[in-house]
Amino acid sequence: MKTRAISKAKSLRAKAGRLGRLAAHLPLLALLLLAGCSGGYSFTGASIPPGAKTISVATFPNYAATVNPQLSQKLTDDLVQMFSSQTSLTVANDNGDLQISGEITGYDTRASALSSSDEVSMNRLTISIRVRFVNQIDPDADFEQTFSRYRDYAASQDFSSVESGLMAEIVSELCEDVFNKAVVNW
Repeated sequence: MKTRAISKAKSLRAKAGRLGRLAAHLPLLALLLLAGCSGGYSFTGASIPPGAKTISVATFPNYAATVNPQLSQKLTDDLVQMFSSQTSLTVANDNGDLQISGEITGYDTRASALSSSDEVSMNRLTISIRVRFVNQIDPDADFEQTFSRYRDYAASQDFSSVESGLMAEIVSELCEDVFNKAVVNW
């Protein structure tokens, strides 16, 4: 019985030694895997094609039936901010290696829920944008797509008092959608 326990202890120590040596090599293995990846990589998940150094974002004109005068500038500024803060790309005024343009196509508020007495209890603000993405380095990555996001708010709230906050939240999500589609290849 005692010899079996000693044998088992030696076996466990040998396994622990092998695991320890393997664990010591894991950081090196991870580094080699990252170094072997093609294309640029950032820890935000962006995959920038090698050779892409600049991005240009054109102002998004507002063609929605209802126009919020701050929306066009906010959307454009937030897109520029997202790409400049989350990638190594330099922002160019025009003709970037990566180019984003488009227009605001929808800005609508309408009822989204009724109460038990058939009165409007919730309203919904929806913003839609049409985006064109041109990748001068890898034209296969070009796309044209409509993105749409919304936020609900209580019908008892005055729209003008919540509009700015709702717009900021929606614009943030739209920018994430565009960023993910353009440079995050998950």
